[in-house]
Amino acid sequence: MSDADGGKPVVPNGPSLCKIHHAAYDRGMLDVRPDYVVQVRPGVLLEQDGPMLKYGIQAVHDVRLALPARPTHRPDRDLLAQRFAAFAGT
Repeated sequence: MSDADGGKPVVPNGPSLCKIHHAAYDRGMLDVRPDYVVQVRPGVLLEQDGPMLKYGIQAVHDVRLALPARPTHRPDRDLLAQRFAAFAGT
C-alpha cells in the first residue's frame, strides 16, 4: 500500500505486493507510475548483487501490473501519481 491517504489498507490506496516487493516499495527502490507500470530506481538498476536483485527487483522494471477486471478493485491513479512524483523527485 502507498502512504497516500494515511497508508490505509484499502484497495484504491495502492497495489497489492508480495513481501519482497512491498519492502522494496516501502524503501523507495521501486514505485508504480499512474499508468500501472513499475519503475525501479536507476541506481538500483545499476547494482550487481546476485540473482535476487537481478530477477526479483530489476526484472520488474517497466513491467505493467496485472490488474483486476473491475476498475473499482484497481489502485487509484491519482494516489499513485502523488507517490510517484515523490519517487521521481519532482
